[in-house]
Amino acid sequence: MPSTPPPPPPKPSSHDVSRLGTPTGNSPRLGPPAPDNGYGPGGLERPGNTSSRFLEPTTPVDVTSGLIPVPTVTPSGIMRQHQEPIPDPGDAWLPRILEDKSKQDLAEILSNPSMLQALTVSPATVHPSLAQTQDTLLSALAENISLAQHLTDLESRLTHQRASTQAQLLSAHALERQWRSKQADMDAALAPFAPNALYARLTQSLQEQEMLCAAMEESFLEGEGTQRGGSNGSNDFGAGLATERETLDWVRRYRDARRLFYLRQERKERWNERRVGGWR
Repeated sequence: MPSTPPPPPPKPSSHDVSRLGTPTGNSPRLGPPAPDNGYGPGGLERPGNTSSRFLEPTTPVDVTSGLIPVPTVTPSGIMRQHQEPIPDPGDAWLPRILEDKSKQDLAEILSNPSMLQALTVSPATVHPSLAQTQDTLLSALAENISLAQHLTDLESRLTHQRASTQAQLLSAHALERQWRSKQADMDAALAPFAPNALYARLTQSLQEQEMLCAAMEESFLEGEGTQRGGSNGSNDFGAGLATERETLDWVRRYRDARRLFYLRQERKERWNERRVGGWR
């Protein structure tokens, strides 16, 4: 005996996602949707249409630059739209209000410039092409006024920024002059400790120490040669000689002076060999 087949799946309801695109038996087949070009029946523009091809591109605002962004909306708050121009009817066009007028009435109207001007710009008699041109002109004038106001604001801000920059520049120049004066005082105060000045002082001290040692030698030799006779004119050669204590004291002073001379000479030689640092 064959097994019983499984029951069929439940019939989906009309709200199921899989049945949204399935037409019923009594519903007519619809064609493909027409492309939305922003116009409704009769060629009129649909209200509330915010298609990107009718709007001007917005200008990004740079907050860090401090500049005022140029507005992209007209003063009336309506975004400018690119409408197709209405063709000019030509010289044969005549307002409907004048079609039933007689030649005499038309001649009187032609001879009255104010009447012609009123018929030309009156909303009841104006041609759509002229109205569109006037609207475009008024929109352009309003935009020019807005741009002029924007430029005026930029000019005032630029004037303020220029004055502030000029003041800061003058302050910077004053600080620069003060720094140059302080730098000159600093250079004058540090001049004795400059490498050239230190080298000159070392050379001078070395020469002075060498002359001091030579003077000590000469004084010792001259004193020993002159002090040979006694005070009474006798032949006592030991009376004018220096004592041992004086000799040891002179030797000690001479050795100290000579040691200082050799120390300065060694410093100068090390300097000449570029073995002295500290300021490089």
